[in-house]
Amino acid sequence: MPPPSTPRPRKPAASVPPVDGATAANANPLRQLRASDLRGVARLAAQATTGISRVAEGVHQSVLGTLGLPGGDQPGRTRGLTGLVYQSIRGVTQLVDAGLQAGLARLEPFFAPATPSDAVHWEREAVIAALNGVMGDRLQRDGNPLCTQMGWYQHGLPLDLRALAAPGAATGKLLVLVHGLCMNDLQWLRHGHDHGAHLAEVLGYTPVYLRYNTGQHTSTNGAELSALLASLVASWPVPVTELSILAHSMGGLVARSACHHAAQAPAGSGGWLPRLRHLVFLGTPHHGAPLERAGHWVDVLLGSTAYSRPFARLAQLRSAGITDLRYGHVLDTDWQGRDRFRKSPDQRTPVPLPSAVACHAVAATLAARRSPVGERLVGDGLVPLHSALGIHDDPERTLGFAKPRQAVFYRLGHLDLLADAGVARQLQEWMQA
Repeated sequence: MPPPSTPRPRKPAASVPPVDGATAANANPLRQLRASDLRGVARLAAQATTGISRVAEGVHQSVLGTLGLPGGDQPGRTRGLTGLVYQSIRGVTQLVDAGLQAGLARLEPFFAPATPSDAVHWEREAVIAALNGVMGDRLQRDGNPLCTQMGWYQHGLPLDLRALAAPGAATGKLLVLVHGLCMNDLQWLRHGHDHGAHLAEVLGYTPVYLRYNTGQHTSTNGAELSALLASLVASWPVPVTELSILAHSMGGLVARSACHHAAQAPAGSGGWLPRLRHLVFLGTPHHGAPLERAGHWVDVLLGSTAYSRPFARLAQLRSAGITDLRYGHVLDTDWQGRDRFRKSPDQRTPVPLPSAVACHAVAATLAARRSPVGERLVGDGLVPLHSALGIHDDPERTLGFAKPRQAVFYRLGHLDLLADAGVARQLQEWMQA
C-alpha cells in the first residue's frame, strides 16, 4: 500500500460503464447536465429560431419573385413591411439570447453539480460528441460552451500526469488513441472490449485517449494534435521509448495530418515524430466516404430551384469535419479558398504515409467475400474497402500500405472494428513486432 502522499491514477467515480459506454437504464440524464449546458442550449435555440426565420423569408421571397415582385437588397430577403417583420424577429431573438447568456452566466456559480466532479457522464458526453461532430465548427466559432476542447483523457477524465508519475503508473511505451467522427474517448469501449486496455495488458503500453471536436477541419485538428503530442512526449513521467497511434475512422485523417505538420515543423519542434513506431488505421476513409458525397448531392439538388433553394441552408449545417470526409482532406490547402458545399472534383494534394513508421491499415466489409461492388461501394457500411486500404485509381494518391500491413475483415461493420476479437489479435501481432 503506497503512502497517502503518493498520487495515484484517478478512476471515475461512476461504476464501470455498461456495454458500449452507455449508462445504466435507471440513470437520470438530467443529473448529468452542467450549468454551462443551459447557456449552450439557449444559444442553439436562438440560432435555430434565426435560421428558421431566414428559411421562411427565403421561401416567401421565392413566391413573391414568381409574381414579379422585387425582393430586398440581398438574395433571399424580402422588402418593405414583410422584410421589417423578419428583421424584427431576428432582432428580438438576438436580444433574448444576449439576456439569457448574461443571466445564466451569473447564475452558474450558484448551481452545485448534481454528481461528483470526478464522475464520468457517459450519456452527456455521447450527446456532446455527436453535436460537435455535426456542427462543432459553428460551436467553436460562436464560443458555445458545448464546444469540445481537444485534450488527453484516461478513464473518461482529463489526463493526470502527476498521478502517472507514481512508480509503475506509466511505461515508456505510449499508445495514443484517436476516435472518429461524432464519437469520444469513452466510446473506444464497445461490447466490453477496449483496444487500448487490451494492448496495455498484453504488450505493456500505457494508453492515452484523445478527445476532440470532430466538427472542425481535420487539418485544424491535425495541427493541434501535433502540438499536443510534442507537449505530451516532453512531459511524460518516464522517457518515451516507443510511441504508437491507433486511429479509428476520421481519427486516421487527423493522425496523418498531425504527422504532416510535425514533418514540416522546424527542427526540434516536432520531436514526437521520430519516436513514432506504429501508426494503425481502423476503417479510415483515406479517399473519402460516399455518404458525405450523398450529402453533397443534397446540396446540389436543393439549390436547383428557387423554391427549394432556401432549404439548402439546412443541408449546409453539417460541419467542416463532415465535408472533409468527401475526399479525405488532410491539409489546409485541401479546403482553403473553396466553397465546401459547391460541387468540385478531388483537388487534394497527395500526402504520403510518414516515412520510417510502420503504417498498418485495417479495412472491413459487410460482404462475405471480396468483389468489385463490395470493394468500391459496400465496404463496412460507411467506408469503402479501397478507401480504407488507401487504394486510388490515381497511382499518385495510392498510399501504398505494404501487403503484410493490410488486413481485411469480412461481415464486419464500421463500428465493429472497435470490438472484434480478430481485429484485436491483428493489432497485437503487428504491434509486438
